[in-house]
Parts: sequence; structure tokens; C-alpha cells
Amino acid sequence: MKKSLSRKLAIALTAAVLATPIGMNAAPQTAEAGWENVIGAAIGGLAYSAQLNEEIKYINDTEEGRNAYFEQMKENDGVCEDWAINHRVDGIMGNLITAIGQVDGSIYDKPFQYFVNEQEDFNAYCTLGRNMSINKGVFSLTDSEAEIAVVLGHEMGHGMKDHPAKGAKRSLGPAVLAAATGGSVLGNIAANLWNNNGITKPQEWEADNLSFEYMTHTNYNPGATAAIWQRVIDQYGDNNSPLTARISDHPSNSARRDNYEKKLKEYSGGHVSVNSDGVVEVNGQTFCTPAATSSMSSRERAYFVQGNLAAAYHNGHSSSDAYADGTTVMLGAQPVLTCTDGDEDAQTLATRLNQIKDGKAKK
Repeated sequence: MKKSLSRKLAIALTAAVLATPIGMNAAPQTAEAGWENVIGAAIGGLAYSAQLNEEIKYINDTEEGRNAYFEQMKENDGVCEDWAINHRVDGIMGNLITAIGQVDGSIYDKPFQYFVNEQEDFNAYCTLGRNMSINKGVFSLTDSEAEIAVVLGHEMGHGMKDHPAKGAKRSLGPAVLAAATGGSVLGNIAANLWNNNGITKPQEWEADNLSFEYMTHTNYNPGATAAIWQRVIDQYGDNNSPLTARISDHPSNSARRDNYEKKLKEYSGGHVSVNSDGVVEVNGQTFCTPAATSSMSSRERAYFVQGNLAAAYHNGHSSSDAYADGTTVMLGAQPVLTCTDGDEDAQTLATRLNQIKDGKAKK
């Protein structure tokens, strides 16, 4: 079907505003207008709102609209042609789609569309129509597919709960007020919508928690949920990263890490935790403090150990003996930790784990 010029303009303008990475933000522009113009805008507000709602629905819910929007996103962001990166993203997205399908079958009604762009920041975003853009820079910060899956799972959580469309509709007020200055309603909307999609802090937490749920339905280590935020803290600090800088509606890096640590403890039945010093504890007793490596801090590794132990308890392996398989500590069929320089030896850790693993979980 041939689009009208108005609809083509709507696609281009909305893409420029709504498809902005979650790590960037700018204050909305405000229009100076007399009361007469404000009253006039109020009178026309319903028409303006209806027009924007129509365009949001078109882009979000129709194949024609979301495909056109997706092409505009690729034009705006640029497409990374690196085969290796794209191949890895395809694998991660495939795993996440299968996991989400076990939780929410509606993913197959409107499948995600995604591409890797050329931007070097650690960032990704999901916008209208379950369209995703993933920065090449994600692979510069971490080589861990599990950690990347956490980030992409978070964005998919936004898409599954339709947060981008809800945020766009929440931003109608400033756009309607801006229309008081006259001119194209679409132009005023494009100039005045917040470019964080109007997503709220509760929605950010919801997406984080959904990512955890998705991860537990994959073969990835669920400890990557906390580990990736420790990596971000190690790189950028607590509140200074492309994912949180200048965005008041995003939780701090440490808050997100600690939320995941708490969920990992719950997933283990209360048996496994990482304390404020980065020590992995089992039933409230010290298990280990992993050594830092050339590519990972001690605390980041600690969350991966917590994830493995949490999976062992959750999946019923904790009733089995811990043992050393070469340099790897095993708990039943679950690998726990592969020792490296600076770690205690695997047999010492296995012996300690056997001594503390059957205790009562401390709240």
C-alpha cells in the first residue's frame, strides 16, 4: 500500500525522536506562548493527541509501520557489517527468543527485529514495534555472551511489556503544548518528546527483573545479571555510564547490581550470597573470594560463582558431593568455579564447599 506524504513524514520524525539509545538524554524544549495560543492549543489538543496516537499505533502494531520504522532506524544509526559480531548477536537473540517463548508466547505474534549499529558506546535500545538497535560498543566492554544477553534481555523486556509505546503516549502533553506555537503538529511533536521514550523507573526495574527471568530459562550463567553491572561499575563508576548518565529515571549501576544479587540469593533458596566485600558465602559462611584476572575483577567473578552455585541449589545438585575435576570445582553436575592464578586450589575449595553446603540457609 502506498503511504501518504504525511505518514512518511511521521515515520521519519518519530524515528528521529523515539529511537534514541537509553544512554542519552536531553531536556525537552519548551515553547514560549501567550495564553491565547495555549488556549488554542488546548482546543486542538484532542486532534493533535489523536494524530500522534494514530502514528504510534501504526508504527507499533502494523507490519508496514514497524518495518518502515526499522528501515529508518538503520538509516539513522548505521549498520555494522562485521560478520562475527552479527553472528554472535544472532546466537544470543535466538537463545533469548526461545527463553522468552517459555515465559510469554506472545513473542511469536510480533517477533523482534534487530540490527547491530556502528556506535562505540556500550548501549542498546528497543523502541516501537519491538525494533532493536544494538551498539557495536557492547562487544568492546565485554566478551561474555551471558553478560550481553542480560543487556539484550532487558531491552526485550521493554518490548514485551510495550514500554516504548506507553512512554511515547505519556509524552503527549509537552507535544500538545508545543503546538501552541503553530506549524506542523508532527514537527512540534518531534521537537518536544523526551528522547528517553518516557520510560519510568518502575518500568526499568520491570525490564531488569524480566531479564533475570529470561536468563534463568537459558543455559547462560544467571550470575551474569549482577556481573555485567559490576563490570559497568568497574569501567564507569556507579552513576557515570552510557546506560545511566543524565537519565534520572534509570536506577544507579550499584542498585541494579544489588537487585540482581538479591534475586540470585532468592533463586538459590537463600543459600548463596555475595557480601559487601565481594566474598561468596554459602549458608552465611565464607566459600571463596575469587582472584581478579586480566579481564575480570574479583567481584565480577564472584557473581559468576554465585550464579553457578544458585543454579546448583535451584536444580537440585546441592545434595551431591562437591569435587575437583582438574582445576574446576564441581557440585554434582554443576561447574562452580574454574580456578586460575591467585585462587585457592580446586580440591581445597571442594572440601570447604562440602563442609558448608548442607547448612540451613540464613535469611
